[in-house]
Amino acid sequence: MNTARTSHPRVLVVEDDPGAALEVASALEDYGFDVECVPNGLQGLLRAMHAEFDAVVLDRMLPDLDGLSILATLRNIGKQTPVLILSALDAVDERVRGLRAGGDDYLVKPFDGLELTARLNALLRRRQAAANGVSDAQTLCVGELTLERATRTVRRAGELIELKPREYSLLEFLMCHAGEVVTRTMLLESVWNYHFNTQTNVIDMHISNLRRKLSLNGRLSAMIVTVRNSGYIIHVSV
Repeated sequence: MNTARTSHPRVLVVEDDPGAALEVASALEDYGFDVECVPNGLQGLLRAMHAEFDAVVLDRMLPDLDGLSILATLRNIGKQTPVLILSALDAVDERVRGLRAGGDDYLVKPFDGLELTARLNALLRRRQAAANGVSDAQTLCVGELTLERATRTVRRAGELIELKPREYSLLEFLMCHAGEVVTRTMLLESVWNYHFNTQTNVIDMHISNLRRKLSLNGRLSAMIVTVRNSGYIIHVSV
C-alpha cells in the first residue's frame, strides 16, 4: 500500500482486523484511491492529526482507542477531514452516536466495495464543492435537465416537469451525485431517512415514475440507469 503523496485521493484506513483492512484497501485502490492503513486507534489518531488525508475510513470498535474517541479528538482540535465510520453495530442509536460524534457517514459491516467507494466519493465531492463555494448552488444541471432549488422547479429541454415532493428529493440527490453510482442504501438513508436495512420496493416505484417524467412520457431518452446489484446513476452525458 503506497503512502507516498500522489494526485489520487489519499485515504487513511484505521482497522485492527488485517483481513478487513486488506478488503477495504483493495476496494479503494481498485477505484484509484491512495491508501494508508494503520492497525490501531492510537496510530490512527496520530496519523490523522499530523498528516494530510482527503478522508478517513475509521473502524468503530478498536482495542486501544475506540473510533468515537478518535473522532471527538479530531473535531476538538479543528480537524475537519471527512470521516466514514465502519461498524458491525447497525442499531439506529449507534449510527446516531457516530454521526453526532463528528462522523460524516456510517457504513455497516459487511459492506460492498462499490458502496464504500461511492460513499467516499460523495464525501469528497461535498468537500470540494464547499471549498469552491458551490455547496449551496441553487441551480443543478445535468445535460439539458435543470433543477432550481429556490423554486423547486425542474425542466428538461425547457419543458416544465411536475414532480411530487419525494420525486423531487430523489432527483435532487441523484443530480448532486451525477455520474456516480448511488446505492439503494444511500437513497434510503438520504431521501427516505431509513437508517436500517429494509426490503422495500419504494425506491423502484419512485425511480420508475421519475424516469417516465424525465423522458417526457417517452419522447426523450431515459436519464436514470440501473446498475445491476449496485444502484442507480444519472448520466451527465445524456
